[in-house]
Amino acid sequence: MKSSLEETLLSAIRTIPDYPKPGILFRDITTLLGNARAFRRAIDELVHPYAGLKIDKIAGIEARGFILGGAVAHQLSAGFVPIRKKGKLPYETVRVAYSLEYGLDEMEMHKDGVAEGEKVILVDDLIATGGTAEAAVKLLRQIGADILAACFVIDLPDLGGRKKLESLGVPVRTLIGFEGH
Repeated sequence: MKSSLEETLLSAIRTIPDYPKPGILFRDITTLLGNARAFRRAIDELVHPYAGLKIDKIAGIEARGFILGGAVAHQLSAGFVPIRKKGKLPYETVRVAYSLEYGLDEMEMHKDGVAEGEKVILVDDLIATGGTAEAAVKLLRQIGADILAACFVIDLPDLGGRKKLESLGVPVRTLIGFEGH
């Protein structure tokens, strides 16, 4: 039997078959974001384990991680740091390259976005293969962040992303999982 949290979130997430390519089941959280009750519940659940702790920054991965991370930062009275695709930030940046299915990409953040030793939680909508989240962890560590956790609404456990982050010593928190992809 599913918990009321699982029911609320599952009913608010749209699954789109064969997007972006055949055989993929895309988990679309824009419907969750548009559902006030589900959005509030997801943010409350992401925040709950960290309420009362001293969190300096929430780092959100472009683009859905900005929405979720901004709300989490607000609730925890923490600052927010965007992690973006290369070339999107106006100030001096630090950058890391990471593997995609068909090649390499780069992500970056402002070099002064996090001070050495600051306590940071990484936030995004979904953890699949973990490539993007792993790159974000490496980027944050490159400038000295103390990463307390990586939080996601959705886990696709069959793709191994959680294990990849945990092998880096980053605790992973997810709200719901989908078997298969």
